[in-house]
Amino acid sequence: MFYLETRDIVKQYGDHTALNGVSVQVPKGCVYGLLGPNGAGKSSLIRIINRITAPDEGTVLLNGRESTAEDIFNIGYLPEERGLYKKMKVGEHIVFLARLRGLSQIEAKKRTNFWLKKFNILSWENKKVEELSKGMQQKIQFIATVIHEPDLYILDEPFSGFDPVNAELLKNELLELKSQGKTIILSTHNMESVEELCDEISLINKSKVVLQGNVTEIRARYRKHIFKVQVAGDLFDVESALFSELSRSESNNSVTVRVQRHDGVSNSELLQEVTAKYEVLSFEEELPSMNDIFIQIVSQKE
Repeated sequence: MFYLETRDIVKQYGDHTALNGVSVQVPKGCVYGLLGPNGAGKSSLIRIINRITAPDEGTVLLNGRESTAEDIFNIGYLPEERGLYKKMKVGEHIVFLARLRGLSQIEAKKRTNFWLKKFNILSWENKKVEELSKGMQQKIQFIATVIHEPDLYILDEPFSGFDPVNAELLKNELLELKSQGKTIILSTHNMESVEELCDEISLINKSKVVLQGNVTEIRARYRKHIFKVQVAGDLFDVESALFSELSRSESNNSVTVRVQRHDGVSNSELLQEVTAKYEVLSFEEELPSMNDIFIQIVSQKE
């Protein structure tokens, strides 16, 4: 049984179909990537899961039962459109949002102090939100998303506005939440983060799911049989019917060559042909990145 499941979700806005029979299955305790170009339907699906809007057709299930209004208290939602009250003080703002999620005043204050200390921004507690940088405001939004300790987190473009240091901080926090058994839905255009964090993904394009599954298995499925071979010496001169050379580079008395093996040729046959002539220092397959796969699939659909 999946922790979260959507079944055949349909959503229309006038003549525009935002979602057309979208089904996703999110296992408990994983980071699930929700990918797609702008306007594909990701935000519409997120709003439906959050019960901000209702589907025209289809069902949202949590732990095998239909979602109810009470379930929103067990969801931490970080929307793409950031919304903080600029004139409120940081500490008061976080406590206010925590109270809306059902925490008592004492518990909200306790957890606010914990997170401000953890992010090393306790000194900003009495600053107004408008005095904070975009990245600092992003930290406040994240704290407000996690402070009530829900089981499900839905983060829409969470890395927007973060520099590399704070992006790494956020990644570590997400991995910590995952280690606690929390379930995370991550909607992002940052494909590097998808490869680092996501266990499974769904790619939505033009209102439909066009690809879904385990990230490692998807990358393997779209492999193009390209290998990076490093040999000792300053020469690589192999003309072969087994592979084509794509590029090469030389350094430190070695040559690194990218080759693409031909159809019907095994990896061992390729390696044997090279080792028959050279000392092989390394041999590894170059799998396509999620960014490459994203572009390929969306371009094909276009």
